[in-house]
Amino acid sequence: MSLPGRTDYIDIHTHYGTKASAGTFSVISLMAHEEIFPESTPGIAFTFGIHPWFLTPTNHDRQLKDLKRIARNSAVIAIGEAGFDKIKGPDNDLQRRTFEEQVAVAEAMNKPLVIHCVRAWDELLKAHKRLKPSRHWLVHGFRGNKDLAGQLVSKNMFLSFWFDFVNRPEATPLIRSLPVERIFLETDGSGVDIKDIYKKVSEDLEMEIEELKGITYRNFKVFFSLESY
Repeated sequence: MSLPGRTDYIDIHTHYGTKASAGTFSVISLMAHEEIFPESTPGIAFTFGIHPWFLTPTNHDRQLKDLKRIARNSAVIAIGEAGFDKIKGPDNDLQRRTFEEQVAVAEAMNKPLVIHCVRAWDELLKAHKRLKPSRHWLVHGFRGNKDLAGQLVSKNMFLSFWFDFVNRPEATPLIRSLPVERIFLETDGSGVDIKDIYKKVSEDLEMEIEELKGITYRNFKVFFSLESY
């Protein structure tokens, strides 16, 4: 596995084609429906998964087959984004089954899981209780409230904030309420510079950017089971 440096900005979730700034370690999210694979894609660290938006009964088997093959690639450091979406995607049963299949792949490959979840938090929490994963889970693009964040963190999940959420007034008290050992930052392919996100969050936490970089570096090592607390 390729590792970030201690002084790198870590963009834990971005998309193929996003231009990273110098000094940034980017984890590029590839989705099975796109049929874009790590071996032919610029980058050093990837996630690969079946996104609920692009899941159908007719493409499920092909996407799962590709996932099981690509998950063996050492450059794929996590599975996902997998998850639940009550606004866009197929029926709940197919979403649940496919999520569980991706959890099984993550467990078999000893890789963590990156999660997409929209208005389906009960389903996610129930899945975590039912499946009892041994690998870490990361909820990407988080923009919920303190109570929800607390529930997820209490299950030992990590949170990565949605790039636009960090600039909202309600973000500051939420960010300050969370254990820093559970946070990551991301651009999600938005075109926003990850350095600007670090600047805002470091101000919210009343710390220097270098200290925040050190925190996310340690969190990276824990999330990928390279180091324990």
